[in-house]
Amino acid sequence: MLKEFKNFIMTSNVIDLAVAVIMAGAMGLVTNGFVNDIIMPIVGEFTGGMDFSELRYVLSTSVAEDGTITENAIRYGAWMSTLINLLTVGFVMFMIVKAYNKTKTPPPPPPAKGPTTEELLVEIRDALKSQIKN
Repeated sequence: MLKEFKNFIMTSNVIDLAVAVIMAGAMGLVTNGFVNDIIMPIVGEFTGGMDFSELRYVLSTSVAEDGTITENAIRYGAWMSTLINLLTVGFVMFMIVKAYNKTKTPPPPPPAKGPTTEELLVEIRDALKSQIKN
């Protein structure tokens, strides 16, 4: 059973999947940093210096005994940042797949199909009949 598991793990599909998951996690971190640290400040600058991460709609607030205030809020600014993350990752993945598809060679055309055995036999028969008549 251990040998079967080793053979399963060492197949190229499992290793490819593991590499893809690790790369996707790293890509997510890079994209999140790019959107939060580069794109969102630029968008905020064009919208009058607005910080999108702080945009929220407060539903209710409460004060604890120690004086700390907690909010129950809909954080639509963070959601907007997540949407921009999604669009950025989608665009990057589109570009990667497009570049990959350009590297693939088209499959060779199928070989020309010749006549079947039956068709050849019919031609021979017809040729023999025409020779007999002449």
